[in-house]
Amino acid sequence: MDQQNNAVLQGLLRTFGFTHESLAVEVNRISDRIYGRPGQCTDREVRRWISGAVRWPTGRYLLPLTEIFERPPEAMGFVPRGKSSRLPVPPPRPPADREEETPVKRRAFLIASTATSVALALSIDDTPVRGRLSLADVDRITTTIGRLDTHFDAIGGGALLTVTTAYLTRLRDAVDGCTYGPRVEQGLHAAVSALYSAAGWAAHDADELDQARLHHAAALQSAILAGDKLGQARAWSDLAMQSRLEGRHREALQINRAALESRQARQDPRIAALLHSRLAIGNARAGDRPAAARSLLAAEAAHDKFASAAPAPPWLQFLDAAEISGLAAIAHQAMGRLPDAELATAQTLQLLPPAMRRNRVYYGVQLAELQLAQGDTERARTTAAAVDTTAVSNRRIADRLAAVQHTLTA
Repeated sequence: MDQQNNAVLQGLLRTFGFTHESLAVEVNRISDRIYGRPGQCTDREVRRWISGAVRWPTGRYLLPLTEIFERPPEAMGFVPRGKSSRLPVPPPRPPADREEETPVKRRAFLIASTATSVALALSIDDTPVRGRLSLADVDRITTTIGRLDTHFDAIGGGALLTVTTAYLTRLRDAVDGCTYGPRVEQGLHAAVSALYSAAGWAAHDADELDQARLHHAAALQSAILAGDKLGQARAWSDLAMQSRLEGRHREALQINRAALESRQARQDPRIAALLHSRLAIGNARAGDRPAAARSLLAAEAAHDKFASAAPAPPWLQFLDAAEISGLAAIAHQAMGRLPDAELATAQTLQLLPPAMRRNRVYYGVQLAELQLAQGDTERARTTAAAVDTTAVSNRRIADRLAAVQHTLTA
């Protein structure tokens, strides 16, 4: 049979930010944990997987790969060859380890392990903190932050809080310790703003709301320093959402309305759709149903213009028809229109792409909550049982799921 490149695996390396060398290092690290001795994977071995010269890796490397990319071998583009191509069973751990491994300890380990893996994959330590920076350095930093946003959509922000704050420290050191021209300075402040926004959402998922507010405020400050109108619109939108989460609904409405007056909101339909959707939720919680309905219609009208707009930046790629439907569901719920909210949430889950695991968990819990609120305990039980939070680090949504399960058992 002719040799065929494994385009799926090559795409996963690009999505997760791995080079051939860094993937080999990570495979060896996980192999050491699973088998108790370091692996011997090299960048040459990774190239053989991608070229198709090796269509089914040995078990020693296959288990680490399934853990790194969180999917079975076939979903990584590998092709089984008969009964010998089976996913091996991990060797048993010592009894003492099993006795000490409580769910809380295991979750903490997984979060720490994921954070370490992401930090290695993104190579955040490669960003220089001394010497002269060029626009090419700014491009690399911006690309790294975009990859971090992709990880957020896949696994949630709770596991990424330490990564984002560590990278923030490094970027601030670069701003203070390097030399550069005016255009590079502007790009650096824009990158720092984007990273502060990512850190704010990571803190949100970790249920650290005070920290989240500080990060969102810092994102706005850095965007102003950069003269970055898109970054400012993003920061205002996040601050409005933050105020709503803290129960300051009037403040959230004021921020949202001010953001909608910006030139960026008038020119970019994606920003407009996001702001109108969040304004609908704010109006609904303030008891202004007509205003909420007008905002929902405005969000849908903005969505209709997506096809003619410029490509979305990485942080806005989550905003699609599924997300707009999900935000509409939250507005309907706030207005007490539970059947409409349930229908919109179910539609969101149908539209969500597989890679958006964080949002799938979020809206899965929301659907169970809506079904429970309407007294449909059997469907709520089925929905809640189908929600898998193990691969997504979001303390707030995990607590909401626990509350649903507690009510069902009670």
